[in-house]
Amino acid sequence: MFREFSFSIIVSAICLFFATWYGYSEGGWSVALNFFFIAAILGIMELSLSFDNAVVNATVLQKMTPIWQQRFLTWGILIAVFGMRFIFPILIVAVIAQVGFFNVITMALQDPIAYSHHLEDAHIPISAFGGCFLSLVALKYLMNPDKDIHWFGRLELRLAQIGRLDTIQVFTTGIVLMILTYTIVLPEDRILALSAGLIGILIHIFIDSLTSYFDLETALAGSARAGFASFMYLEILDASFSLDGVIGAFAITRDIVVIAVGLTIGAVFVRSLTLLMVKQGTLKEYLYLEHGAHYGIAALAIIMLLSMSPAIHIPEILTGLIGAAFIGASFWSSLRQRRLASS
Repeated sequence: MFREFSFSIIVSAICLFFATWYGYSEGGWSVALNFFFIAAILGIMELSLSFDNAVVNATVLQKMTPIWQQRFLTWGILIAVFGMRFIFPILIVAVIAQVGFFNVITMALQDPIAYSHHLEDAHIPISAFGGCFLSLVALKYLMNPDKDIHWFGRLELRLAQIGRLDTIQVFTTGIVLMILTYTIVLPEDRILALSAGLIGILIHIFIDSLTSYFDLETALAGSARAGFASFMYLEILDASFSLDGVIGAFAITRDIVVIAVGLTIGAVFVRSLTLLMVKQGTLKEYLYLEHGAHYGIAALAIIMLLSMSPAIHIPEILTGLIGAAFIGASFWSSLRQRRLASS
């Protein structure tokens, strides 16, 4: 186990040292200790919010070749840290606020309060995009007609029967998006919400189509390009998880450097947890763990879509607890099933 987490421990130690040094340079030892604890708290928050992400990552990663598994754990961590948790939010602010990209970087470093306000203003498209993408991730699993292991028997059997209808997951997500857009979103934000949600749906369809095509090509001709499609799917999935966490981090601190450092700690531990699950065959050993993760993702998707309303705000800690509750319940059910099978 230590081998899988050694990289995360080293990176976390470096991040905490950097947060302490940065705090000392900004205001002495009191600020240094404050930044140290904030970075640690953000790391724990990111890990708790993304535990179900790690389970889903493991389900995809175990089907990839060893080369693409390694690339996910090396290239992927760079994309996750610098791309999804720093560059991507800056790009969103640049588009929504119509400010130059490098001007937004300057704003993030020199005026984090203004940057956080702009990022909060982008909450509706972020929620619509992430909510629709994650909704399709959850529904694709829960409505899979070929799934033969069911945690909630009657419910999942019914969902599997409905899943025999082609594109029913896309239809369901699109209808929910339209209903919520025209009932809880302010009129001036509706086009933005619909556009962002539609982009989330289209990206999931595109990546899913690529994966299916390359999987077929691999079976027929030994192509290795399926790994790239799965890699991109995992990175977009990670982006959908991370964006809401980035916004939530501003409730703890406005300093973009400390936020980036803290979220980095959580991101590398999610990668290590994913690797551990793959190597130890955790998903095969605990039958319902994957179910719990997808129910957690479904809950997160619903929360993100509901948060498009200015009147609804659900604390990130509650979001994390809901996901953790599903994971914990599925883990307990898996243990119970193992005892019954062995008796």
